[in-house]
Amino acid sequence: MSIEVQHIHKQFGAFTALDDVSLVFPEGQLTALLGPSGCGKTTLLRTIAGLETPDRGHVLLRGEDASNTHVRQRQVGFVFQHYALFKHMSVFENVAFGLRVRPRAQRPDEADIRARVMRLLELVQLDWLADRRPGALSGGQRQRIALARALAIEPRVLLLDEPFGALDTQVRTELRRWLRRLHDELKMTSIFVTHDQDEALEVSDEIVIMNHGQVEQKGSPRAVYDQPANAFVYGFLGRANQFHGKVRQGELHTGAASIRLPGFDTQTELSGTAYVRPHEIQIEPCPDAPGAHPSSPGIRVSLQRARAFGPLARLELRREDTQELIEVVLPSQEYDRLHAGGHHHFLARPRRAKVFAQ
Repeated sequence: MSIEVQHIHKQFGAFTALDDVSLVFPEGQLTALLGPSGCGKTTLLRTIAGLETPDRGHVLLRGEDASNTHVRQRQVGFVFQHYALFKHMSVFENVAFGLRVRPRAQRPDEADIRARVMRLLELVQLDWLADRRPGALSGGQRQRIALARALAIEPRVLLLDEPFGALDTQVRTELRRWLRRLHDELKMTSIFVTHDQDEALEVSDEIVIMNHGQVEQKGSPRAVYDQPANAFVYGFLGRANQFHGKVRQGELHTGAASIRLPGFDTQTELSGTAYVRPHEIQIEPCPDAPGAHPSSPGIRVSLQRARAFGPLARLELRREDTQELIEVVLPSQEYDRLHAGGHHHFLARPRRAKVFAQ
């Protein structure tokens, strides 16, 4: 089922949670609402579910205005961050709860309830825990039970509010892969809230990036990462080095240094900031180091700290002109080669940069 929100505005006292938000969520896709705390993503999710009423605007489900439709009639499955399972009920009874509280005319018979619940427990791979209480389960298992309970009512839309936020890193990684596989099987229109960039990039078909109650950008994970709409999006989606200065003829003059900007060849001079990912910076020994033959401008830096483990090395380099730190990620083998040469002073050059005018 497709979902559309039109000009949603929501105020809490003097705080504007949503400021004229309009979005279309494609049918059958998994969309991530991503942004910092307080940006409005959970308020938007709750508005779609019917748990919040907007001050202005409309929510359309399958093209029909559902703004005045009660949450029970919207056929929305909602999964909360902290599970919200009933501690005194078994796993089976928790999943069956939404079916048992339906009006008598809509309630399945007991045999249908049992069959549906066991089918869902098998789907989330926890049918062997049907008789356990939630307190006996791990956090990851409890969240899967919460998801099975949301699916039991056969929702048209699945909404998840930071579903893995209370879990440790390893469990989060396992569950987000599991959620992606489950979504591919069910093909249900789903929206999940997260402030974890890696989670959004790995799991979703589409990402909506929000800030201060507004949408900054919407697109596929690759599009928003490779083609950020503005400086906020670039800085929020992963780590980024920032170089401030004047752009002239394809070069950024920053501090006492200049760097070439690949793909940025405007002849107009402007003040701007170049954003460069740590893995998009090339380093080589300084010109005065033995065997070094630089062929283009760069920023002179000195090595402050290196952490080399596994396939990657993470370096902290200090600019010799401004004393600012630059973060660089490179293959461990490349770092080992530089380290073996005894080099501690380098030229840093971006292989790719995104410039935003100030």
